[in-house]
Amino acid sequence: MIKTPYDVVIVGGGHNGLTAAAYLARAGKSVFLLEREDHLGGAAVSAAAFEGVDARLSRYSYLVSLLPKQIIDDLGLDIELARRRYSSYTPIPGDTTGGLLIDSGDADATRLSFGRVGGGTDTDFDAMRGFNTDTERLARALFPTVCGPLPTRSEARKMLDDNALWGEFIEKPLGQAIVQRFENDLVRGVLATDALIGTFTSLDDPSLEANRCFLYHVIGNETGDWDIPIGGMGVVSRELERAARAAGADLVTGAEVISISADGDVRYRLQDEEHVVEGGRILVNVAPWVLRGLLGDDNNEEIARPEGAQVKVNLLLSRLPRLHDESVRPEAAFGGTFHINEGYGRLESAFHEALQGSIPDPLPCEIYCHSLTDPSILSPELTAAGAQTLTVFGLHTPDRWINEENNDASRDRLQAAVLRSLNSVLAEPIEDLILKDATGKPCIETKTTLDLEHALNMTGGNIFHGPLQWPFLEDDAPRNTAAERWGVDTSNPRILLCGAGARRGGGVSGLGGHNAAMAVLEDPPINRNNLRDTMQ
Repeated sequence: MIKTPYDVVIVGGGHNGLTAAAYLARAGKSVFLLEREDHLGGAAVSAAAFEGVDARLSRYSYLVSLLPKQIIDDLGLDIELARRRYSSYTPIPGDTTGGLLIDSGDADATRLSFGRVGGGTDTDFDAMRGFNTDTERLARALFPTVCGPLPTRSEARKMLDDNALWGEFIEKPLGQAIVQRFENDLVRGVLATDALIGTFTSLDDPSLEANRCFLYHVIGNETGDWDIPIGGMGVVSRELERAARAAGADLVTGAEVISISADGDVRYRLQDEEHVVEGGRILVNVAPWVLRGLLGDDNNEEIARPEGAQVKVNLLLSRLPRLHDESVRPEAAFGGTFHINEGYGRLESAFHEALQGSIPDPLPCEIYCHSLTDPSILSPELTAAGAQTLTVFGLHTPDRWINEENNDASRDRLQAAVLRSLNSVLAEPIEDLILKDATGKPCIETKTTLDLEHALNMTGGNIFHGPLQWPFLEDDAPRNTAAERWGVDTSNPRILLCGAGARRGGGVSGLGGHNAAMAVLEDPPINRNNLRDTMQ
């Protein structure tokens, strides 16, 4: 085979791979990107999920939080992100008279809502304001570092300059801070969900996995706000693709990577033919577990197989559902994050139920309504008719339950659990509002962790490609190479992580791609002659 050499070969055309391609090509590097699907974008795509229905859903990823303005500006991306007025609405489980509405545009109304769910006391409102102030301080200290080399733990702690706050959020289980600061179980649960999305853990677990998940949910752009991409998530990937192509990167779809060699050969299959390309550096936008297989390193016990723990359901409705709580308009309730059966005690009970192998009942869920903020994802006809999209995220549904033999049955059971949970807080059955596609099937699409693995090569359906890591290095961690300093290193200096599996890589952020590109540009090129010396 004829091997074409490139400065950089990128494996995986998700948004992080495209980010890396754009930066490196703009810096004058020759870049060759391989994507196994027939389209680019990975999980950050828009799709017509329902046959004959003109609705472009953000099928997998659905909100933007951690994408820095620096990346948007550096690459000249034409992306509009819309801020939602309402933070969240949470019905009181088993109570048809009320719920907690957090309205970012009306502090007085929010205080009254806290009083209603608190039995006449609004002390948790003041506690919430103090908690938000503290997380904003954490965000202002740490977020400015995410587009630079990693600070050490001591340096990050000094940036925050508050030992008590550092201890609460970084060194002790997050559940302790939530329970100590807040009285109401419902309020505690609203805060706790940011620590559990995509993870399978207890808020009191000493591993602090919940703390790390929470941290990445609240530091985005120094505010922690989660924004709607106007036009759908596919716009983000299309803009990154445009920037990469304009800079001269070669982007190839329908190309399945078969293997990666330690000295830089990437073998791939395109249209039933095998090809090989040589990269001075290999950037992998796949989970470290997948990289292990591509390297043929089947006996590497240092990497645990990732496990996701969520089910995702997309729906298209004729209109928003009516609520039992008549004091809140559906447009307000669904205008932010709609929490269902996510009180603190329910979240902890659900985790333990799932540990025993049972689907939690009721299942903790949360809903996002893209179309309320951005009706452009629907056709004018659907918009005029009042149609709305709902994205439901069900927690504590670990991948360990699911295999190839039971996936279809598991999907049905999980979908039914999600619908039961929704119906427990609605004034009418959600099934009555689901539109039909061109074939008469209900417009509902459910994705298990195994479905995510099949569609996105996302091992175990883990949306972070593995356990999240702190956005800093331990004080004694090696920082000898650019890859180590930027948090994108692997055991081979020629191969770098550029996806969600990189440190600071989770979410729709572009950080994995940006930081891998910066590491490449900082270190001198590696060729076959000096690779052995470098590895030694």
